[in-house]
Amino acid sequence: MAFTFRFRPLPFVAAILAVALGVSLGQWQTRRAHEKEAIERRLQERTAAPAVDLNNATPDAESGEYRRATVRGRFLPDWTVYLDNRPHEGMAGFYVLTPFQIAGSDRILLVARGWVRRDPMERTRLPAIPLPPGDISLQGLIRRSAGHVMELGKPELPKPGGIVQNLDPQGFAQASKLNVLPVVLEQTSDAPDGLVRDWPRPSLGVDKHRGYAFQWYALAATAFVFYLVTGFRRGRSSA
Repeated sequence: MAFTFRFRPLPFVAAILAVALGVSLGQWQTRRAHEKEAIERRLQERTAAPAVDLNNATPDAESGEYRRATVRGRFLPDWTVYLDNRPHEGMAGFYVLTPFQIAGSDRILLVARGWVRRDPMERTRLPAIPLPPGDISLQGLIRRSAGHVMELGKPELPKPGGIVQNLDPQGFAQASKLNVLPVVLEQTSDAPDGLVRDWPRPSLGVDKHRGYAFQWYALAATAFVFYLVTGFRRGRSSA
């Protein structure tokens, strides 16, 4: 029995679009997985290096990211800023960022001090978080920023004690008029402030991206097979 394939333009176009979409999104998820793997390699390499003394060095965001660092100085409490939409273990909360003046200079380091739970009844009610007085020493991990979440519209410049979606050192410097270093320090050293310093690993999610890639490739393959099967069925029916 001969197999006859019946070509129809509309199913052909639909199949091409579905295959192209599936392959494109699968490739995108695969690239994301490769990026996360590269981040993990860089993270392991740089955290194994000696800690940077920020009192004596000013690393740039590219070469300094993921390096361990130490710094001495004091917090400037008037410019504490809260990053919204930072959940932890299923609870809504904020990342607390406070500028830190490096001892013996006018240089300012933006420190991500930790996570605090948001008031479930009143979103804008901010908790009282104690700050250590005087000069102290901190340890942490150098980052380009405190992370980004999706934000609609043009971001507003931060204000002292304000709640924002995203914040980077450049935007903070513009708003505060302080001499801010181009990096953020994720604090890892303990402090009696009640903040959670369980920072998410930036390389997490490789398996998730690979799983999504498989699903998109499977969609593309399914669309192609479905197009062939239905085409042959139409051909057999017409014969």
